[in-house]
Amino acid sequence: MEGCITMLGCIADDFTGASDAASFLKAAGFGPILFNGIPKKADWHRFKADALVIALKTRTMPKEKAVEQILEAAGWLKEQGVKQFYFKYCSTFDSTPEGNIGPCADALMKFCGAEYTILCPALPVNRRQVTAGHLYVDGKPLHESAMKDHPLTPMWDSYIPALMKGQSNYPCHILTKTALDDRKEFARQMERWKEESSFFYLVPDYETEEDGRRIAECLGEEKLLTGGSGLLAHLSPRNGKQEADVQEGKVEGKTLFLSGSCSQMTLKQVEKYRSVGGKVIEVLPEELFDGRKAEQDYIKDLEENTDDSCMFCSSAHPAAVKKAQEMGKEEVAERLENLFAALAFRAAEKGYQKIITAGGETSGAVMRGLGFSSFRIGQSVAPGVPILIPVTRPDLRLVLKSGNFGEEDFFEKAKELCSDG
Repeated sequence: MEGCITMLGCIADDFTGASDAASFLKAAGFGPILFNGIPKKADWHRFKADALVIALKTRTMPKEKAVEQILEAAGWLKEQGVKQFYFKYCSTFDSTPEGNIGPCADALMKFCGAEYTILCPALPVNRRQVTAGHLYVDGKPLHESAMKDHPLTPMWDSYIPALMKGQSNYPCHILTKTALDDRKEFARQMERWKEESSFFYLVPDYETEEDGRRIAECLGEEKLLTGGSGLLAHLSPRNGKQEADVQEGKVEGKTLFLSGSCSQMTLKQVEKYRSVGGKVIEVLPEELFDGRKAEQDYIKDLEENTDDSCMFCSSAHPAAVKKAQEMGKEEVAERLENLFAALAFRAAEKGYQKIITAGGETSGAVMRGLGFSSFRIGQSVAPGVPILIPVTRPDLRLVLKSGNFGEEDFFEKAKELCSDG
């Protein structure tokens, strides 16, 4: 029997990760409500929810601050009656020694009173797999994949225990398929590991959906689980299907695309959008810096757009990104995020009813600009990318994806699934 729980509380390290998690929970039969940040009040009870997902922005912030926010979120979830916690991070992990996965997971183990937890970033449907402790992306070791050029968290290794050694205070143990199938041997290993350390991590093999089901059967009811969204598909609500009440009707208004991701897949998606005649307005960091184009100029472009959709795009190839970052990595990111936030806010005011983004940082900026705090979950455009419906603005449809998610026709498909007629 797959893992069953009463109330699941999921904490994600960015907004696209949270929506990713919520979509897999819905597909598994949960009724999730997604919160942008830690709620100031418990306003979810009027919905048929049995999973609460909190989106933070802890992926790249200083680790002390990240741990503080993670524990605050966990405390709020515990007050709501949550019995089991899931720490959701990117399926391509974070290979930097300064990364926040280890510190946050260490803190959550102590908070939950758990002696151990799993590290389970695999997401087979999106070609992320773990074999013998190594994380593979599209069949390549993580540090040999396109993620080696990530502008914020470049990948330098694929062996998860090695990545955690620089982040965590506790050891990692590889959990093979054979060990999971032999429950007696598994129990013996666990007893030995418990004798060796007060806290530790398990890194299970996870190459296929069958592996996910096996992990859920063995470990799905632990107090704390950590990983990407893949394992969430194999957890089940105790009381059967409890989908939150969601009206998934389509809407008529214009579509705004905001692309800030520099992933290879997003670059392909932008080019596909261009190739079918989509209107693209380039956002160049150097123009923002030298005053050739101000934020208000881009907003004017938005207001004067007569097409039924348009895209503002700062996505660029690694060489161009590196050049832009020479102006100041943090300042470039801040200016672009502020622009995207302002564009999203103005679009919602001017009758745009579909806002579709690419990139975790871009999506977080859009959420800040719009100011919505809670969402119901609609159908998925791609695995891990659902349509979001703000509780206070049910006339809007938001689609916010991580950079590498979706197929090449993602933008056109997202628009179609949100559009009336």
